[in-house]
Amino acid sequence: MLFIGDDWAEDHHDVEIQDEAGRKLATARLPEGVEGIAKLHTLVARHSGEDPESAQVMVGIETDRGPWVQALIAAGYRIYAVNPRQAARFKERYGTSGAKSDKGDAHALADMVRIDGDQLRPVAGDSDQAQAIKVVARAHQTLIWERTRAFQRLRNTLREYFPGALTAYASLELTSTDALELLLKAPTPEQAAKLTKQQITAVLARHRRRNRDQRAAAIQAGLREPQLGVAAPVAAYAAAATAHANLLIALNEQIAAMEEQVSAHFLAHPDAEIYLSMPGIGAITGARVLAEFGDDPTRYTSAKARKNYAGTSPITRASGRTHAVHARHARNDRLADALHRQAFSAINTSPGARRYYDKQRARDAGYNPALRQLGNRLVGILHGCLKTRTPYDEATAWSHHATLATSA
Repeated sequence: MLFIGDDWAEDHHDVEIQDEAGRKLATARLPEGVEGIAKLHTLVARHSGEDPESAQVMVGIETDRGPWVQALIAAGYRIYAVNPRQAARFKERYGTSGAKSDKGDAHALADMVRIDGDQLRPVAGDSDQAQAIKVVARAHQTLIWERTRAFQRLRNTLREYFPGALTAYASLELTSTDALELLLKAPTPEQAAKLTKQQITAVLARHRRRNRDQRAAAIQAGLREPQLGVAAPVAAYAAAATAHANLLIALNEQIAAMEEQVSAHFLAHPDAEIYLSMPGIGAITGARVLAEFGDDPTRYTSAKARKNYAGTSPITRASGRTHAVHARHARNDRLADALHRQAFSAINTSPGARRYYDKQRARDAGYNPALRQLGNRLVGILHGCLKTRTPYDEATAWSHHATLATSA
């Protein structure tokens, strides 16, 4: 067996190869791309003995994606995506000075896969479909996060010179394209006060808003409310608001286009039916959960392993007389966000989920802890459905809790 530590950078990789006894066989700095992979294969062949085909190669690297990782997987190597925090803690055994070098990092990664390989999580063998879902689902979510940042910048700008717009357009939500178009049409308080009801109604009609006449009347009244003025520079503020509004409109267009891609890729996946059968999961949430969990059936050995990866299961800290249970903060934030949204929706669509949530609240659990515990339970149910290849069933999923409630 050969153990490789791969400390990667944008344009090169520092690698170290060790044997089973921990002897350093080779070190090298390899360029990114085909040339670097070819040189790595040459090094492996040089140190793999008389029968290179039978050599087992284990690679530790601090990423789980990209052409380089895919090339390593295609070569038949066993890849471990090491969390940078894990690697940093591991390196502390060499010294506490905080010294760092690329060669030293490669050495530590090689040691990790040799010594603690059983404790590391190998890169999942997800299908091409699952990887495609991850790409579009993450891109879609990132665009939404970018829209939130852009909106906060617009909101802060309006608060400084035109706070009345925030109130007037509150019923539309200022991130909506029709509200942004009205703001672009009249970006200053003086211009907004001159907007006619017909102009406002025309924009609302173009975006198929209901109750257009009433909404237009309310918006017009809000824009004509007296408000504190600013001496200067209103034109400069208006220019900044216009730039933010145009950016938000572009983000809205791309988010809508990416949402179609997310739905199309997700619905084509064979696991989509099971995910959609779960309470609180629609196409977008289902795509995000599938993307982060992956679809490798061997990745999670148990429901507990899936819950631990999701970050929904608690962690216990016990030392002497001290015993405390805490939420996991080191987790996949994208997955945690999707599961939180699922739990929030599930309490309104699943009687079993509602009972479970109410039970946690009755134990004095706060709103978020109760949702997290419900999410943890739903992850376990999902694991069972995927393992048995059966859709969610309300009676089966909550039968144990229903029995306990009846007996109580």
